[in-house]
Amino acid sequence: MRNLLLGLMIIILAPLAMAERIKDITSVAGVRNNQLVGYGLVVGLDGTGDKTSFTSQTFRNMLNNFGVAIPPTTNPSSKNIAAVAIHAELPPFSKPGQTIDITVSAIGDAKSLRGGSLLMSPLKGADGQVYAMAQGNLVVSGFGAEGRDGSRLSVDVPSVGRIPNGASVERTVPNAFALGDSLTLNLNHPDFTTSRRVAEEINGLLGAHTASSMDATSIRVRAPRDAAQRVSFISVLENLEITPAKEVAKVIINSRTGTIVIGQDVRVSPVAVTHGGLTVAITENLDVNQPDPFAGGETVITPRTGIEVDEGSGHMFEFSPGTSLRDIVEAVNQVGAAPGDLMAILEALKQAGALKAELIVI
Repeated sequence: MRNLLLGLMIIILAPLAMAERIKDITSVAGVRNNQLVGYGLVVGLDGTGDKTSFTSQTFRNMLNNFGVAIPPTTNPSSKNIAAVAIHAELPPFSKPGQTIDITVSAIGDAKSLRGGSLLMSPLKGADGQVYAMAQGNLVVSGFGAEGRDGSRLSVDVPSVGRIPNGASVERTVPNAFALGDSLTLNLNHPDFTTSRRVAEEINGLLGAHTASSMDATSIRVRAPRDAAQRVSFISVLENLEITPAKEVAKVIINSRTGTIVIGQDVRVSPVAVTHGGLTVAITENLDVNQPDPFAGGETVITPRTGIEVDEGSGHMFEFSPGTSLRDIVEAVNQVGAAPGDLMAILEALKQAGALKAELIVI
């Protein structure tokens, strides 16, 4: 634990005030990915598909579209097909004919999609319009094996696969990149100081009043109306370097994994902390009482419970005014606190008003 915390401290105390390009900390408003989703059939499976009602209905509809008439009393089902959901992200400025990667996931009780092929399926956006068509052979990383006795072994998730370049773009998503007299840069992490510094850096290069900070997130920049000139203009802006402001003092606790990250500027007020351990061990034993030979009695089993309590020695350490991250880590290391104990100490400090940082539990 001591080495772990000290190693974490060294990483956090490394210099953070480094210049970064504007393209690494901002995005252009309106230039974003768009989510696509679709439904389809995967065929060619080796008996690992599903036989759900909606899979049979989809299979029947597909055959009808190809002119294959199926009697209404016939239920076309096969373990070699599976109903799947398809999703993908359409990058900004994608043009018809370009390809994108897609992810295919079984929505029925199919055991594996390995070896399957996705038949042509439309991918729609939030507006219900078709923006891409998907089709191709799946790449599945997981696999599963099942024995006759019902035992089963599965590695990764064989019911999910990907198709690189598996969808062709059919429609362009309109955007407002080339519209208006200005464009807006949005910070990835809102901060008033960083927003002001971005505007000042742009004005220092292109002249006063070119850029104005609207709030902690957005910087409005006057830009050429011509689309070609606007591309060159953005190319110049995104390569400018600024020094972002320091982050707000934070302590991040992951209660599931026991991971604790303490920011560089975390401070504590004068306070004393007591740390102690309590161990309770409960054991269950069965005592067997047998009667003497020829006594005519019965054997009796009596449960016996034992409880042992071990209260560890308490430790107290004091934080002086302006205590830094290094002091906190060293003090916790001295008492040998486990991650769970450190979480409790930090929560208590926050409740007492002594922790000068935002405590976030994820």
